[in-house]
Amino acid sequence: MSAPRTTTAPPASPLIESEDRRALREAVAALGRRYGREYFQRKARANEPVEELWADAAKLGYLGVNLPAEHGGGGAGISELAIVLEELGAAGCPLLMMIVSPAICGTVIARFGTEEQKRRWLPGLADGSKVMAFGITEPDAGSNSHRIGTVARRDGEDWLLSGRKVFISGVDHADAVLFVGRTEDARTGKLKPALFVVPRDTPGFEYRAIPMELTAPERQFQVFLDDVRLPADALVGDEDAGLLQLFAGLNPERIMTAAFTLGIARYALDTAVGYARTRTVWDRPIGTHQGIAHPLAQCAIEIELARLMTQKAAHLYDAGDDLGAGEAANMAKYAAGEASCRAVDQAVQTLGGNGLTQEYGLAALITATRVGRVAPVSREMILNYVAQHTLGLPRSY
Repeated sequence: MSAPRTTTAPPASPLIESEDRRALREAVAALGRRYGREYFQRKARANEPVEELWADAAKLGYLGVNLPAEHGGGGAGISELAIVLEELGAAGCPLLMMIVSPAICGTVIARFGTEEQKRRWLPGLADGSKVMAFGITEPDAGSNSHRIGTVARRDGEDWLLSGRKVFISGVDHADAVLFVGRTEDARTGKLKPALFVVPRDTPGFEYRAIPMELTAPERQFQVFLDDVRLPADALVGDEDAGLLQLFAGLNPERIMTAAFTLGIARYALDTAVGYARTRTVWDRPIGTHQGIAHPLAQCAIEIELARLMTQKAAHLYDAGDDLGAGEAANMAKYAAGEASCRAVDQAVQTLGGNGLTQEYGLAALITATRVGRVAPVSREMILNYVAQHTLGLPRSY
């Protein structure tokens, strides 16, 4: 009988991951272990950014691994960036801004930005010296791009952008925000989505922290845009292709959110398994009891299934299949969110009272995993998507 694996790291298989990607996992995992959950929690409780980890990840080329090589990135794809985020999460120190800055904003600018926009932003996003936040969610519209109330109107050669956004991560440490607004179609008069890069120090740009019951280094903000004057080149890509460009960023967001929550799930499961192996009651490790072992085994299965769907979604996206990636990315995000919630819940239950102590770092993950069910799109909206687009059922809304 072979020796048991000591972690929930994926087994080596060239069918699923190449040797290069396996090597990337191992290297990132080593970086994550150097920092770990204790470092992450200390920073989070002090409301401080994880600058040291961010800088080291950038120095090693991990933050921009998905961005074009000609602009300082690694020339790889979302598959590799998802590996980086998952492994850091499995070590107890997930970087939320990786979802936003290189995955969403970097991808959109790399695919649709002008050459000047690429030169201005991509090298900094790749080496971590610049951070870009993403603003889509609104108080009344949520993430529904068809009801967004932030509107840009022309004023000569400039744009004037007005509106309000909520739950925007990391604005206080971002150099700029990629905002989703709407512009008027000259032919129909209807409003259509458009994306604008807005530096944080632009006049008329105000932001305010939202008190959250989350223990995380990144804070959430509401943003107020009051006739923010922007030059013509603040518009990203083609004004008439806003929806296409938007979803080019939202698919990586779902894939990366899945990787984020998978990392958390693996950290929680590893903690529970280690405890179940060593915690002795009535002269036997508690892991010998099926009441403990079977729920943990079920969590391991669910994590692996969610990872496989995440890998499929990333593969489709990197291959240029945006439609196929959309379905898979939604499914991956749903599966990872559910697996993560169950893994953290079962880990806390396995540790009993110790599961609620700061020492083991699990209690704070209870609220963190709920984010995976709610954001960036709720599990209910994903079920709506699958019902309509996969099953062909009538639209419910």
